[in-house]
Amino acid sequence: MTVTATSVGQSDQLEPPIAPAARGPRLVRLVPAIAAVLSGVLLYVSFPPRTLWWLALPAFAVFGWVLRGRSWKAGLGLGYLFGLGFLLPLLVWTGVEVGPGPWIALVVIEAVFVALVGVGVAAVSRLPAWPVWAAAVWIAGEAARARVPFRGFPWGKIAFGQADGVFLPLAAVGGTPVLGFAVVLCGFGLYEVVRLAVETRRTRAVRRSAAAVALLSVAVPVVAAVAARPLVSVKAEDGTATVAVIQGNVPRLGLEFNAQRRAVLDYHARETERLAAEVKAGKVPQPDFVLWPENSSDVDPFANADAAAVIDEAARAIGVPISVGGVVERDGKLLNEQILWDPDKGAVDTYDKRQVQPFGEYLPMRSLLGAINKDWTTMVRQDFSRGSKPGVFDIDGSKVGLATCYEAAFDWAVRDTVTHGAQIISVPSNNATFDRSEMTYQQLAMSRVRAVEHSRTVTVPVTSGVSAIIMPDGKITQKTGMFVADSLVQKVPLRSSETPATRLGILPEIALVLVAVGGLGWAGAAGVRGRRADGV
Repeated sequence: MTVTATSVGQSDQLEPPIAPAARGPRLVRLVPAIAAVLSGVLLYVSFPPRTLWWLALPAFAVFGWVLRGRSWKAGLGLGYLFGLGFLLPLLVWTGVEVGPGPWIALVVIEAVFVALVGVGVAAVSRLPAWPVWAAAVWIAGEAARARVPFRGFPWGKIAFGQADGVFLPLAAVGGTPVLGFAVVLCGFGLYEVVRLAVETRRTRAVRRSAAAVALLSVAVPVVAAVAARPLVSVKAEDGTATVAVIQGNVPRLGLEFNAQRRAVLDYHARETERLAAEVKAGKVPQPDFVLWPENSSDVDPFANADAAAVIDEAARAIGVPISVGGVVERDGKLLNEQILWDPDKGAVDTYDKRQVQPFGEYLPMRSLLGAINKDWTTMVRQDFSRGSKPGVFDIDGSKVGLATCYEAAFDWAVRDTVTHGAQIISVPSNNATFDRSEMTYQQLAMSRVRAVEHSRTVTVPVTSGVSAIIMPDGKITQKTGMFVADSLVQKVPLRSSETPATRLGILPEIALVLVAVGGLGWAGAAGVRGRRADGV
């Protein structure tokens, strides 16, 4: 047999490139993954400081489209991609001063919860009325994320992106779980409406029961939010109090904001004395009490007479008690403490922060991390201890509940101040370590949701901004800029009635978790029956 040159050349050639028609299916397979990431990013964009709360609805609509009818493996992967798209930009502030390592590590761990939610949503998406089950699964995921690991990290709850939205009154009905459930249900319902409309147009057959459920999934949350508006009130039930919020600013940005001894304390004392001069001149009303932020005293006033003298002088100048944030060492324990400082008696009451921040105020697994890298343990040289009692200061008849900074993200830490008698709530914070990131705006939105949830005025004194006064309807009436010294003075309502959310506490969350468990159980049983019918 003779082999021609032509035939040899052809046999040595590489296989021809894949035709465009063959490449197409591969690209199509990437569409769900791309859509999962982009819908996560869209959800991030719905969060503060932007007021695009409504973008959460199309974000969950796309997420529902991505997951409906998928296998558990696909749900896991697509859910993880959605979590990355949402949490990577949302939590970028966690790496502002310490580099990208902690930020990436936090997101990688937190996105696992969203991945598991993806598995659950994919499973229940085959059930009748699946948007209801799927929205409950999302809230169950939030409930888990708010508790583990290291006592949880609730940042990024859907409710915290809704401070400007129409659904906000639902916070007064059942707190953050009910508010978040309504948003997610509406988003999944929106997708189901579109899906059924396309199916009806294609088949010309209307599945009325499915269409009714889809429409109700969109309509009921909106109607419920409108119906809940009477729960939102700014009426003074127990008179009023004139409150002053002090933002003293810090000498420098970043982790070393308090490197210059007593500078932060001096800044807050100076701003208080400036306010006292304006009160004396009749430019602003005399406050009933003054609220300083977390870490406003960078020197322990119980161990340092000079720091105590500075606070004494400021309190006497303004003539009313001051709630001072300090780092205090007592009985060998390091405490993040709020101190009620009377102009005549000095320190008369204290509140120790109960929900301390892992890797910020204490270092979990210290010995293990030290064995890996000793430098990591120097970031938190000594762990803060946790307080054990709710903080409510009785200041001349006004009861002020305290939730220090990170605690505002935790439902229980705010609620129990109200159940212990708080007529207004204060969230003293220190955001100086996060530069000009979105963190302060995200935290401010949490306080706005808490105001509606418990129908209380919420004050937010921050070392470097944004400090604010928030009415019980969630509206900000005054706020400062960032990294400026300023003060806010306002007469605010004192309220003692409890919203359904305050009275019910954790019960709405438990109910939604049980709904999610029921849906997952039903989906699992249906899957087993289907495999048996197929002879598997």
